Amino acid sequence: MENKILVAYASKYGSTKEIAEKIGEVLKQVGVAAVVADLKSARDITPYQNIVIGSAMYMGQWRKEAVNFLKNNEAALSQRKVWVFGTGPSGKGDPAQLLKGVTMPAKVKEIVDRIKPQDSTVFHGNLDAARMSGFEKWIVKRVGGGAGDFRDWQMITDWANKIAGAIKKAG
Repeated sequence: MENKILVAYASKYGSTKEIAEKIGEVLKQVGVAAVVADLKSARDITPYQNIVIGSAMYMGQWRKEAVNFLKNNEAALSQRKVWVFGTGPSGKGDPAQLLKGVTMPAKVKEIVDRIKPQDSTVFHGNLDAARMSGFEKWIVKRVGGGAGDFRDWQMITDWANKIAGAIKKAG
């Protein structure tokens, strides 16, 4: 296996996809061979020693394709260097605090804990009210969030650079 990285994501409206693309872009800028792919099409992880997995989180749940990917590849992922991120909280402030410390659903956390990732984090999301259903708008209002792009691109870039440093250090 060569030392390249798969940045795989599950996105509903495209915000998580854009975050994954940014991570891939940062990795490529510093010379890390990165492939960015939707988890719906990322089937064979054999060529990758390093993997970033990201999922949008809606109503406290990860996207189904992300959960399935983790379940189906748990053994192989536990043999690789893995980084995990979730997206979703809207509003200002620390994303983990906005989620009251629940940065991933319990069933996902159980799998992720067994994989033992190098790092996991949560990023702010982008809620476009024009693309949301009435039910989604109602949920956002109930949890105290709001529509808007709350992604912190510097935080995302810094995390990607941290990954790049770990990969380069490993050689």
